[in-house]
Amino acid sequence: MNNENKNSDKIETNSAIAEDEITIELESFTEEAQDTMQEDHVEEVTPQEDDMNAIIGVLQAEISNLRGLLEEQSQKAEQYKKQYLTIAADFENFRKRTEKEKEEQEIRGKRQTIVELLSVVDNFERARVQIKPDTDGETAIHKSYQGVYKNLVDGLKKLGVSAMRPEGEIFNPQYHEAMLREPTDEHPEGTVIEQLVRGYTLNDQVLRHAMVKVAAPLEIPTYTKEENQT
Repeated sequence: MNNENKNSDKIETNSAIAEDEITIELESFTEEAQDTMQEDHVEEVTPQEDDMNAIIGVLQAEISNLRGLLEEQSQKAEQYKKQYLTIAADFENFRKRTEKEKEEQEIRGKRQTIVELLSVVDNFERARVQIKPDTDGETAIHKSYQGVYKNLVDGLKKLGVSAMRPEGEIFNPQYHEAMLREPTDEHPEGTVIEQLVRGYTLNDQVLRHAMVKVAAPLEIPTYTKEENQT
């Protein structure tokens, strides 16, 4: 009985030892399996992460390159814009200058033509003052050329020509040219007494200065002592 108990205890002990050994071996196997699985996982994931890092690096480099190209193109676009604005401004200035030169040339041509016609107007006016028709025939001729004179004056007015009327005005060298000075006490000194040759303006610009006679102060005679006694 004692031997059976001892054997039974021994068997139980051996069984417990075996179970412990098996448990340890299982735990060891489990740990090795886990380690193996982790290593396999590392071996599987690491290349993917490396590929992703490589792709990200390539994309970042490409983005940086594109940003550089964008900056370069933006600078070029800004330069082209400045060049365009400069060319547009130069062209606008050229257009305005050309138009102004054209207008000035037209005005010069008009002025020269009108100035040549003014001598014809002068002749008509002198004829009107000097010629006194005596017969009906002479009167008809006089009215005929005076009609031509009127048409010529009307045409000049339509072009912007105006005749000066300086009598009674104060002498102004911008419009008048003094040909004579007449001492008088009837007009203040410097007053235009008479227009000798008519002046004309074209759109407020002088075509021809009016040739005028200007009032001068009377000279007060001075007497010597002997003349006063006489």
